[in-house]
Amino acid sequence: MDQAPGSPQGPDDQGPQHAQSLPGCYRHPDRETGIRCTRCERPICPECMVNASVGFQCPECARGDSGTGHSPAAARPRTIAGGTVTADPRLLTKILIGINVAVFIAVHVQPSLLDHLVLIGEWPPAPFKTTQGVADGEWYRLVTAMFTHQQLWHIAFNMLSLWWLGGPLEAALGRARYLSLYFASGLAGSALTYLLASPTQASLGASGAIFGLFGATAVLMRRLNYDMRPIIALLVINLIFTFGWSNIAWQAHIGGLVAGVITGYAMVHAPREHRALVQYGTCALVLVVVVVLTLVRTAQLT
Repeated sequence: MDQAPGSPQGPDDQGPQHAQSLPGCYRHPDRETGIRCTRCERPICPECMVNASVGFQCPECARGDSGTGHSPAAARPRTIAGGTVTADPRLLTKILIGINVAVFIAVHVQPSLLDHLVLIGEWPPAPFKTTQGVADGEWYRLVTAMFTHQQLWHIAFNMLSLWWLGGPLEAALGRARYLSLYFASGLAGSALTYLLASPTQASLGASGAIFGLFGATAVLMRRLNYDMRPIIALLVINLIFTFGWSNIAWQAHIGGLVAGVITGYAMVHAPREHRALVQYGTCALVLVVVVVLTLVRTAQLT
């Protein structure tokens, strides 16, 4: 093996001044060396050298936890939104479906549980004193209603849509961004329902989040120059059902759709140099709007 430039020579060639110019190993400062890690370029002695495909690496870089070298994560393939490509691109979608199904079963085993999970502004209605509802401080209903279903057809339709839309989106965005999109859309749908619907009308279902996935899918297909006619046709059909069928909380559908389009656009169009800031910043702004709408409606009802 060729010796690295500046590495120690034989004792007859090494004068005192040359020896003083050699750096010490970063882990053993008393050991002079001319070998450096090929990743972080820190000096390493023979004891600390780890064979690599090219040259030697220090122990930290070899383990992938160096603060100065490039970690293996930096070389992992990334999605169009900057997320990490995973072995199971539908894992979170499966978990979300599992949570919805578990809540559905729990509600039918214990029907009284439904009263504590649905989205409702205030109950009982005036002139009685409010004892339940978001206006009474039960903000958690904005989340629990997203996972609660009562009719079999309702959960079946929503879960089929979640599987059909969620899987490709999770693969395209990455898990963290996909989950952020899902909750931002669902909470936006809950907040708009709380703001505009009758405060004594209970609503439930994952439809707000599902419509958010519709919106984000349309944005993604546009970004990839795919044929958008299938997703647009499906969205139009769903909107016809939304406004043509009674007992459907259209507010949740529209709120989720708008949030999904906005968040999805930020996910796939964020500039690379500030990608995470733009993506998660947009999700944070959507949550701020959710909080503001909830505070406004609560002030109206109390």
